[in-house]
Amino acid sequence: MREIIFDTETTGLDNRLDRIIEIGGIELNNHFPTGRTLHIYINPGDQKVHPDALAVHGITDEFLKDKKPFADVVEEIIEFFGDAKWIAHNATFDMGFINAELARLSMPPILPERVVDTLSLARRKHPMGPNSLDALCRRYGIDNSHRTKHGALLDSELLAEVYIEMIGGRQTALGLGVAASAGSANDADEADDVILAVLERPRPLAPRLNTAEAEAHDALIAKLGTKGIWSKYDRPN
Repeated sequence: MREIIFDTETTGLDNRLDRIIEIGGIELNNHFPTGRTLHIYINPGDQKVHPDALAVHGITDEFLKDKKPFADVVEEIIEFFGDAKWIAHNATFDMGFINAELARLSMPPILPERVVDTLSLARRKHPMGPNSLDALCRRYGIDNSHRTKHGALLDSELLAEVYIEMIGGRQTALGLGVAASAGSANDADEADDVILAVLERPRPLAPRLNTAEAEAHDALIAKLGTKGIWSKYDRPN
């Protein structure tokens, strides 16, 4: 199962007027980073970077002058994403800009069913918040000390780590990766159906109770009477 963790930086907040100036993406296959990345700066044409946006990402109009416009890089972007899921933090914002750029080129939009919003996932998992990317990095012990300003590729790398933690991917991906290696790319969707086997010990561990503790336990259970729930279970020998 292919997924692309991505982020955008823009000239401002209004996708009807503002433009994408940076996009970064990290490819995951069965929740493992493959090492493939996408990172492109984009010339926004006549649209200038708003001072508030500049304070967030630090990308200047001067820096963007020699970069290609979105029309010249759109095929590279679409090819990189392919049939993968588009995964972003506050995806409504990013997808609003992506689809606005596609609409300007009379290209079809990315449909909602292909999009995963990690902010929504985080709010369900941690309803008391906070659930910003920085807050989630702190929650999961991910080092983001080098994130002095927002950057599409850096934020994608951090979000990939957060996403894997949120879905328990470091455990489940072990089984999914093995299953995927046995099939083709067309079998990727089936990876979600893999059930991990639970290994049993060849011999039980020795009991950690000594004789006195075991007798005290039995005496306590006897005092609870026959209706006590613990009387329904045998103590291991």
